[in-house]
Amino acid sequence: MASIPSTCFHRYSHSNSISYYTPTPVKVKPISIPRLWKSLGGEVSSFKFKLHACSSTSSSYIGRVGLQRRHGNVSLLSFGSNPKFVSDDEEKADSTSQFLSAMLPYVVAATAVAALVHPSTFTWVSKEYYAPALGGIMLSIGIRLSVDDFALAFQRPLPLSIGFMAQYVLKPILGLLIARAFGAPPMFYAGFILTCCVAGAQLSSYASFLSKGDVALSILLTSSTTISSVVITPLLTGLLIGSVVPVDAVAMSKSILQVVLVPVAAGLILNTYAKPIVNVIRPIMPFVAMICTSLCIGSPLAINRNQILSVEGIRLLLPVLTFHTVALMVGYWLPKLPFWRQDEAVCRTISLCTGMQSSTLAGLLASQFLGSSHAVPPACSVVAMAIMGLYLASFWGSGSRIRDTMGLFRQVRDTSLNA
Repeated sequence: MASIPSTCFHRYSHSNSISYYTPTPVKVKPISIPRLWKSLGGEVSSFKFKLHACSSTSSSYIGRVGLQRRHGNVSLLSFGSNPKFVSDDEEKADSTSQFLSAMLPYVVAATAVAALVHPSTFTWVSKEYYAPALGGIMLSIGIRLSVDDFALAFQRPLPLSIGFMAQYVLKPILGLLIARAFGAPPMFYAGFILTCCVAGAQLSSYASFLSKGDVALSILLTSSTTISSVVITPLLTGLLIGSVVPVDAVAMSKSILQVVLVPVAAGLILNTYAKPIVNVIRPIMPFVAMICTSLCIGSPLAINRNQILSVEGIRLLLPVLTFHTVALMVGYWLPKLPFWRQDEAVCRTISLCTGMQSSTLAGLLASQFLGSSHAVPPACSVVAMAIMGLYLASFWGSGSRIRDTMGLFRQVRDTSLNA
């Protein structure tokens, strides 16, 4: 078998075709596909491989869908595994992360119950704690990212465009239709529409990590929609509810730096240049992320408890739940349309970014510019999007998949044509 020096494997495309993205292709000699497939642990069959080599790594890999472990860092979004560099500490950290991923939806549900039954449990968490808490979540993601992950995301502008369109075109229209269809109470109507016009939640990046989605794409999409919300959110809100909601661009930029960019960059630098430190903190980061998630959810729910448990608040639950359910569905199936055909990881990421928005920002804007009653829909949305989004992320993270309905339709159509 011909050797492929300095080969880096980045991603896979289809079940019967494997393609690797590389910056500089290198010619290689033909290789025996059956022998290669046997070395990968599979059965001999007819497969089509397209191999390209590059010079960004220094060791060979045994292909496997999952984490790619390189010497010096760990990449979430790559294809391949180098078992020589898999330490016992990394295996234990992965096992702990998987266990907490399965438990997180139950922790979120318990947090919601505790916040409603005993509000004092979370009312001490003021707005000043939100940025550090979300920063802890982002740091837990950053220590598992590599520079190659972001390079791959920037090389795919189409997923970013699809996610941006879903965020600021489909969601506001969907929110307006649902509010009118369910007859949202007047005291909550403006707050509900505002919730549908804000950027994606930083928590969606953590959910993308749990779902084995494209985390770098999620972070880029969340950051870009948050920056653009300085202009787009006031315009959409003014168009849909007839009043302009000003946004403090300086404060929002500071929030982006504190909550997303700084923690992720710190984790990325540690994972690249300080591997021993990462090995020490990695086992505890899942616990830190779980605690931070609980605080970010419990605080707004406890603060707005009385309004949520009122008759009008209970009546608001159905539109909120419907909005998040439909947004998650639309976000998943939109990239799967025949003229886009994005892969599973991208579909999961766009689904979570579409169905999970920055409701805490909507609550802050509503309380400042629309009145305290309009802050109730964002508070309900925080709980709904966290529980639904994290449950869906855990469902995907456990290895489950939503059945490819479009694929079934195409199969039935092809069968009928052949008949």
